[in-house]
Amino acid sequence: MDFSFSEEQEELGVMARSFLADASDPEKVRDVMQTPLGYDAEVWNRIGTELGWCCVHIPEEYGGLGLGFVDLAVLLEATGESVLCAPFFSTVALGANTILECGTEAQKQERLPAIAEGTHTATLAFAEASGQWDADGISATATPDGDGFVLNGTKAWVVDGHSADLVLVVARAPGTTGEDGLSVFAVDGDADGVSRKMLTTMDQTRRIAEIELSAVRVSADACLGEPGAAWPGLRRTLDLAAIALAAEQVGGAQKCLDLSVAYAKEREQFGRPIGSFQSLKHKCADMMIAVESARSALYYAACIADDKSDDLSSNASLAKAWCSEAYFKCAADSIQIHGGVGFTWEYEPHLHFKRARASENWLGNPSFHRERIAQHLEL
Repeated sequence: MDFSFSEEQEELGVMARSFLADASDPEKVRDVMQTPLGYDAEVWNRIGTELGWCCVHIPEEYGGLGLGFVDLAVLLEATGESVLCAPFFSTVALGANTILECGTEAQKQERLPAIAEGTHTATLAFAEASGQWDADGISATATPDGDGFVLNGTKAWVVDGHSADLVLVVARAPGTTGEDGLSVFAVDGDADGVSRKMLTTMDQTRRIAEIELSAVRVSADACLGEPGAAWPGLRRTLDLAAIALAAEQVGGAQKCLDLSVAYAKEREQFGRPIGSFQSLKHKCADMMIAVESARSALYYAACIADDKSDDLSSNASLAKAWCSEAYFKCAADSIQIHGGVGFTWEYEPHLHFKRARASENWLGNPSFHRERIAQHLEL
């Protein structure tokens, strides 16, 4: 397994950071995150149609570039550094991957080209009020009705659920439990019976919605794949999403380290830069170790995803648990190094601190993922 980036991957990262330095600088992030939509439509249009980020890992037969998950991780690391406000993660890491893992060939041909072109946004509505990220947490129902289904239930923690064109809803057949009877349904965001409510959350840079499904009727074609047999594809989708989120977290952790080192060199106390004090040197060194360890876990898991190995779940959990804790540690330490100004509106660390805390629990907190690893190892 080659752990060095190709020349193309290095260039992809450079180009992404160059674009985001202007399109997602701290001032623009603060402005955009307060708008009703939560992102700049013009920037999103450039990401999807001009830069082609949405098609990076979608296979060529569905209108994509057919690159690997490592390439997608390179992009997501850059978006994590800039705390990008855009439906990129929800559309690509959740929406596109759900269709790829759960859909039939015909459904992939029908739905993926619009996502690859950047003209259609999508998201996955999986978790509910319990906050569980496993099959046991699904209680929304899909009741067979004639030649279709009727969906009922409430979905929580739906990323960009307030604005997504397509919502991929996970529901179960009445009377089933656990991993049995689960299906994924493609539902238009403005379909009859769908009520979307944007939630007030700690991390204003990533919009979360609650979606209520009240007797939402969908056709049989809306069910991705075979009805009641979606769990294996969903499990892989959630694993890939965990790796994608870990990529964002690594980017955020790296940015916190960079901000801290730069500030420690500039800020003076007692006539000398505070970075010359041993305690701050040690703190920055610990942050660097956390970042590099997290990056190693991330890209190993991304390589596993590209190889389609059976070890995906355990490595995805390892990456998510480690990168979550590394990001929060770096964000918290960055605020400490910045002192009292670290949590003020004018400085970036507070944006990363909130994103780090929110993403730590989303898609399963570190304890959840460590338990998964223990079960995999039969401990």
